Amino acid sequence: MTTRRTFVRNTVAGGALLGLRPSALEALARPASASPAAVDYYAKLGVARIINAAGTYTYLTASIMPPEVQAAVALAASHPVRLRDLQAAAGAYIAKRVRAEAALVSSGAAAALSLGTAGCLTVGNPDASKDVPARTAALKNEVLIQHGHRFPHDHAIEMCGTKLVEVETLADYEQAFTPKTGMAFFFNAAETGQVSREDWVRVAHAHGVPCMIDAAADVPPIANLWNYTQMGFDLVTFSGGKGIRGPQNAGLLLGRKDLIDAAAANDNPTDRSVGRGMKVAKEQIVGMVAALDWLLAQTDEGIATEARRRCERIATALHNLPTLTTEIFVPPVANHIPHLMIRYDQQRIGITPADVAVALRNGTPSIELNPGTGQPSGASGLHSDANTIVVGPWMMQPGEDAIVGRRLREVLSAAVRTQS
Repeated sequence: MTTRRTFVRNTVAGGALLGLRPSALEALARPASASPAAVDYYAKLGVARIINAAGTYTYLTASIMPPEVQAAVALAASHPVRLRDLQAAAGAYIAKRVRAEAALVSSGAAAALSLGTAGCLTVGNPDASKDVPARTAALKNEVLIQHGHRFPHDHAIEMCGTKLVEVETLADYEQAFTPKTGMAFFFNAAETGQVSREDWVRVAHAHGVPCMIDAAADVPPIANLWNYTQMGFDLVTFSGGKGIRGPQNAGLLLGRKDLIDAAAANDNPTDRSVGRGMKVAKEQIVGMVAALDWLLAQTDEGIATEARRRCERIATALHNLPTLTTEIFVPPVANHIPHLMIRYDQQRIGITPADVAVALRNGTPSIELNPGTGQPSGASGLHSDANTIVVGPWMMQPGEDAIVGRRLREVLSAAVRTQS
């Protein structure tokens, strides 16, 4: 009969023959005990926690995963699986839930752009994945894009060795297709551009060319998870760490099965592929599935109502400050959630919105306002200007809206100028 003591002794002795340290093997042989106390590594590393009054921005570590998603990620971390099996099962499950032919969990939306591009270049030619980007010139490597849709992340398309060909009018677009055209790309949150989504799809398909749309920050509304594939886009990208509330380093590529399969052939863990370094771990994949399950149990109305309530509580805290006005504004496409816009006469409150942002960042607790604060309107769709404080409330933890309101009032009140 083998006792626990005998098992441990035999395990350690056998491991010693393999050059393994006894202490490590003894730890493996010990029965599972209660979970160890979590170490606060932010404190240990001296990294300040912040209140996120900005939104789901990468530089602020994006969203906070709901408790259900955090629990799923923690459980996934404790069990190894075969990566390809997990990707295939997760993709099939996600595709069914969002009404797409196929899906792939990527290491973020930018990775989804790269993998989707590589898939369009190599579809029907699986051996070509080893040629991206080194010998992409031998493939259909031209990607059509509207001039008004150029944005910093289109570099994720270029890194596949493609050439971006800009068009402006519908006539330009119709005449731009050549035998080298491999994809047509549409940036969903662009504020300029003369060709509509519908015409973009129609013309591309008339030429037998797949089209991809970037909708990274465009949930909510929840229905956008299927709106664009149903509109006819062959590939759609989403960020996992924004409105979907999954892991920050996860994303989604949805669409045509043949293109998703080709994208997967260019992805980790395939050797000599453009996506080999775009590793997506088991925790990210499970977290993405769990986040979608969580999101699909929510409603747009419920999400917006809570964000609006936070805006209203902050606005109430600023009541009676001279000349100050507040407005709740919802961007039309990206970050489609209520934001609080605060404006005032700087002759009466003598501090710029940009300096308010600095004061809140340098205070305790450190608070980050939306980057639209003190800036003109940009691709985010916020109607801001140099005289606007913008508060993005949806990634705050419960009760943090009261702290943001109090700190804003303290900083603005201190700058009030008395009238002579």
